[in-house]
Amino acid sequence: MIRSSAAVLAALLASTSLTSVSMAQTASSAPAFATSEATDPYVWLEEVEGERAMEWVKAHNAHSLGVLQGDPRYATLHQQALEIVQSRDRIPSPGFTHDGHIDNFWQDAQHVRGVWRRTTLDSYKTAEPQWETVLDIDALAEAESANWVYKGSTCLAPEERYCLISLSNGGKDAVTLREFDSVTRSFVEGGIYLPESKGGASWINKDTLLVARDFGPGTLTNSGYPMVVKRMRRGESLDQADVLFMGEPTDVSVSGYTLRDADGVLKATLINRSIDFYSSETYRVTDDGAVVKLALPAKSDITGLVAGKLVVSLKQDWTAPSGQDFKSGDLIAWPLDAWLEDPATPAVLVLRPTERQAVEGVNATRNTLVVALYDNVRGSVRVYRPGESEWTYSTLDLPQNVSVGVGSASEVDDKVFVSVTGYLNPSSLWLADAATGAVDQVKSMPAKFDATGMTVEQHEARSADGTMIPYFVVHKADMPLDGSNPTLLYGYGGFESSLLPGYSATVGKLWLERGGVYVIANTRGGGEFGPRWHEAALQQNRQRAHEDFQAVALDLIARNITSQPKLGIMGGSQGGLFMGAMLTQRPDLINAAVIQVPLFDMLRFHKLLAGASWIGEYGDPDIPEQRAWIQAYSPYQNLRAGQPYPEVFIHTSTKDDRVHPGHARKAAARLEELGYPVLFYENTDGGHAAGANLQETARRLALEYTYLSRRLMDTPAKE
Repeated sequence: MIRSSAAVLAALLASTSLTSVSMAQTASSAPAFATSEATDPYVWLEEVEGERAMEWVKAHNAHSLGVLQGDPRYATLHQQALEIVQSRDRIPSPGFTHDGHIDNFWQDAQHVRGVWRRTTLDSYKTAEPQWETVLDIDALAEAESANWVYKGSTCLAPEERYCLISLSNGGKDAVTLREFDSVTRSFVEGGIYLPESKGGASWINKDTLLVARDFGPGTLTNSGYPMVVKRMRRGESLDQADVLFMGEPTDVSVSGYTLRDADGVLKATLINRSIDFYSSETYRVTDDGAVVKLALPAKSDITGLVAGKLVVSLKQDWTAPSGQDFKSGDLIAWPLDAWLEDPATPAVLVLRPTERQAVEGVNATRNTLVVALYDNVRGSVRVYRPGESEWTYSTLDLPQNVSVGVGSASEVDDKVFVSVTGYLNPSSLWLADAATGAVDQVKSMPAKFDATGMTVEQHEARSADGTMIPYFVVHKADMPLDGSNPTLLYGYGGFESSLLPGYSATVGKLWLERGGVYVIANTRGGGEFGPRWHEAALQQNRQRAHEDFQAVALDLIARNITSQPKLGIMGGSQGGLFMGAMLTQRPDLINAAVIQVPLFDMLRFHKLLAGASWIGEYGDPDIPEQRAWIQAYSPYQNLRAGQPYPEVFIHTSTKDDRVHPGHARKAAARLEELGYPVLFYENTDGGHAAGANLQETARRLALEYTYLSRRLMDTPAKE
């Protein structure tokens, strides 16, 4: 049930010693810090593997590991985390192959790096499927003395015999591509090989690829992603391949892909030019090699091809060439061949979400479109069937008030996998027949923690501008409302990424079961209510998302669920920026912060690794007007002496080639300079996910929850 505590919250706001407004005024009156590379005393920490920087990392790792691993709770938490992440009773994530088999990539204690394996659908539905190994990454890494991390495969339809395997050194986004024969289970001798680079490749046919890579000087965008798409024929070098398209250095990236029907027949060869993180252009490569721009709005995604109908998701209001008006969030469809011939061909509206609805997933079976539709952050699955003037739909009979995810769909028939999960509901996997509506639960997870007596509530908090922000609270039902509960508040708040209810065995075992409260804030910046919910906190409006998160913290305190000594926050990447903003704007509300692989120096984010690709989200610090609103909240510049900052735990990865580890390093260094205690840990492998293998993942989790235990469970609540 959604309840409000407006009166209590208003009183708390009135009595709070430091509001976000006064904090902003305090920050603006203080001397500016690190507003240029020349004035940044810690810019040397941006040298990822520099000798001085790595000595600093080693010293901080030694200190932080000594503190946290020396805590008597660490060993138990680590063992519990390791058992969970290495558990073999997880649901193997299934992927339909074109011949109806099921593929899966699996990691456990015996397959730390993982194994790509395959079985039949009938076998998969049994308790003990009979798997055949296609590629063993552990064995490959050992044989080649390489630190390989598997990043997926792209197989040539319809046979899907020949595949491009993406292999990353230590978890980086940059990958090496190698041709693999899934029938002989071996790499093709003398086959296609593309050296390490960000970007990818797609099959046009067995002897021709669309390739977007680092082709040398002048071929990458300012964001470090490919700017050039080439058509490469077997036997050609990258230098010999034909240039099909070249973007601009200010673009995020360009890439190529193919659109195929359910039989694997090539229907269109396409190039995507990402102008910024949200705006793009799509081009069709004609048979004679010409490149023609398609009549699509800048903010839209091609989401599927069903029975000859092209389905597009709109992220903006748009008047089509046909004169039809559509709304942001709409799903629309055209008959592909007719539309390619004449862009003024009328589209059909498939789905228009309401104000509190959002499309969270779309996939196509042979004859239907399967849509995960959320209403007030609770999911359902609809099956849409194409028609000439309208699409009809039915709703699958699945559990209610949970999260649903549309998984792999068969192009042979209309079968589709659907996942179901909730904060206290172990994940289950259902096989649906979209043609008939029949659903069958084929897998379910055993409970990984004792949820006896626990409950989930959904509340709303009033943000500074009056917008109501939903959030979930997971806790023991007999929790006292006296402010004494150790509470972990999680947030992300960006990139239209929704925080949906889901079962986390590690949160349950390492936190909830031990008496902790877990809270998830559905702030603006996410996609919980569609594109508009995200756009409300873009660029100059970023502070709204920070205020949303602060409002949830205030509401938790107003309800006496927790109190400042018992409240901690956690978030990673963009969520790490979220934590930094909370730390610098409302430190008076929290006693712990887990800041994971964060963005922190927002005046230099666009100059570090993939940062320029996020200008569409945050704005451009090189434009004075935009720099002003960014600097107002940038955590690195707004750290101050004499503030009630708690000891924070910051962690990152040396191998993260997406969010530069310099953000986290500089945050820790600046805090220490100002006299604050800091725990900093840097995994020297792992990439942006901060875990190249399961053992490292378990260690990271144990460190986080040991820290949270020390800060929130050992500290008495205020009287």
